[in-house]
Amino acid sequence: MEDPNEAIRPDFTSPEHQEEHQALINKGLLDQQAACSLAAIWDVNNNTDKEHWALRQLHLQDVRQREEEEEEQHQQLLKDEQEAACHEERKKNKNKGLEDAKTSNLLAELDALVMLLSADGLHLWIPAAAVKDPKAAPITKDENLSWEDFNEAIPRMISLMKVHDWPDDRVHMHIHFWCALQVHRWCHAPVPLKQKALLLYQSQQHCCWHMTIGTTQSWSLEELNQELITEAREELFNEK
Repeated sequence: MEDPNEAIRPDFTSPEHQEEHQALINKGLLDQQAACSLAAIWDVNNNTDKEHWALRQLHLQDVRQREEEEEEQHQQLLKDEQEAACHEERKKNKNKGLEDAKTSNLLAELDALVMLLSADGLHLWIPAAAVKDPKAAPITKDENLSWEDFNEAIPRMISLMKVHDWPDDRVHMHIHFWCALQVHRWCHAPVPLKQKALLLYQSQQHCCWHMTIGTTQSWSLEELNQELITEAREELFNEK
């Protein structure tokens, strides 16, 4: 169907329309009246065609819009599924790397040796467990620190990192990590469990980062993971 908006009214006085013109004259209309009547009929039919055309265009527009929306939703679904699969694969690889690192670290701790100078001036390698001072004060784990102790420990840790020539990127990563924890909304929460959750999360993530140093699996502390922070809170809550 052609667009009726572009149609041009014919000249009903032309020989091409002589038959219709003559039929009206035979019914008693004058020549000019017959031409005007034919033009009026054409206008009525054309206006009707225009209305039908407009309705059809609206329908086609709605159909196209629905098809585009369905295609967009389909593509978004595919993208979400791909991202979820990639996330699961990264998580699986990261967990495997972490388990490998833990196993390696455990074996290293069991077999760790320390070089000491004997009384006769010789260097001897002996198990690290054999030289541990039994009178040494127990070390407080990160998750058992108070929030105040944690805040005091951070600048000391950073200073020691710099003294021992830690790479700048690692120092900056820790500064960013600890600063993000210090401004987290839970650190000012009236519920002590939330602060303890931040400390537990910090300890877990720091441990994972240390475990994966030197392995093919990297563990970044650049961004806080609220989902894991919430899991840490639930873990503490379940221990009660």
